[in-house]
Amino acid sequence: MAKQIQAIRGMNDCLPEQTPAWQQAEAVLRDLMRAYGYAEVRMPIMEVTGLFKRAIGEVTDVVEKEMYTFDDRNGDSMTLRPEGTAGCVRAGIEHGLLYNQERRMWYMGPMFRYERPQKGRYRQFHQFGVEVFGLQGPDIDAELIMLTARLWKTLGVNEHLVLQLNSLGQPEERAEYREALVAYLEQHKDQLDEDSQRRLYSNPLRVLDSKNPQVQALLQDAPVLGDYFGEQTRAHFEGLKALLTSAGIDFEINPRLVRGLDYYNLTVFEWVTESLGAQGTVCGGGRYDGLVEQLGGQATPAVGFAMGMERLVLLLDTLDRVEAQPALADVYLAMMGDNSQAAGFALAEQLRDQLPGLRVMSHCGGGNFKKQLKRADKSGAGIALILGEDEIARGQVTVKYLRGQGEQQILAVNDMIEQLKKGI
Repeated sequence: MAKQIQAIRGMNDCLPEQTPAWQQAEAVLRDLMRAYGYAEVRMPIMEVTGLFKRAIGEVTDVVEKEMYTFDDRNGDSMTLRPEGTAGCVRAGIEHGLLYNQERRMWYMGPMFRYERPQKGRYRQFHQFGVEVFGLQGPDIDAELIMLTARLWKTLGVNEHLVLQLNSLGQPEERAEYREALVAYLEQHKDQLDEDSQRRLYSNPLRVLDSKNPQVQALLQDAPVLGDYFGEQTRAHFEGLKALLTSAGIDFEINPRLVRGLDYYNLTVFEWVTESLGAQGTVCGGGRYDGLVEQLGGQATPAVGFAMGMERLVLLLDTLDRVEAQPALADVYLAMMGDNSQAAGFALAEQLRDQLPGLRVMSHCGGGNFKKQLKRADKSGAGIALILGEDEIARGQVTVKYLRGQGEQQILAVNDMIEQLKKGI
């Protein structure tokens, strides 16, 4: 017997019993994007490795440890995308979508990171992302946060999410703060864990994001980034907070919120929950005004966010917000007799032509009347249409109600179709 092949660790199947929750979340997201006037963009799942090194930063965990990178047959280094922003910016520059233009775009699809698989975090995962280009005020930052707040409300999970907000200032302000932070941490270097010591000189702001309680306690007396902000940065952050307050959106200021990628400036935010245990971030984003120029385009203000679909679906499931799974069919067509199948398939296609919204499942695989009705019931259909040789000869069909809506009856095919149009 041949050895059974299994899925790669951390790359999971989404089975038919699980897809309704995904479809529910995806449908809400698509409707939300239409309501706000955002257009979909679709990028390849593989890019040249240099794109992510330049965009994300070579000393980030993603680039250092998590990317799926390999040489193709030409010896060029390729990477399966670990996130969507870099590819979206690359596409915008390449196709001339960004310069002196306003663009509001969204995407959804698989991403890849090599990390230890755990609940809600996998090596192939799916992200929904939004990117906006050409707008530099705090108003568009506020709109993106309002948009996500509306999403939580629509899905019925808003009471379980908290908005955390911070500003990273501008690069020159961060550079000055970076010196002060490094100087402080050097005085306490022996109290830093191995990971924080590694980041001390390469990416010291990520030390602020440490999950180590000892490091967090040490940071209580560390310099605060906000003390290094200039007037414009303060005005941007105050403007954002005022807009959110006027919209009735509660938030917490988290001065340790830095996000994991190098391209952020000014606004950063995360929606976090305590309903998923340690993996509490459901959605995060912020401004990245320097990234377009960094990747070869003209200087363009930009802001966006992304959310892990696995986390979102897990949250819906944990909070029992997944809608009841719909029936597979409205009508099940049972066919009895040697010559009934061709006529049955023709009738099924006629129903689909005349009633486009009707879900019709045709019986396949033979079997007696009892077996066919059992499958009809399992499909969840409310009506079974029974087509035997006698019905075919008379141009009729037997209508059997499977959920107690009425008495079984024999109708002419056209009469049956008219009744279906009325919604029986």
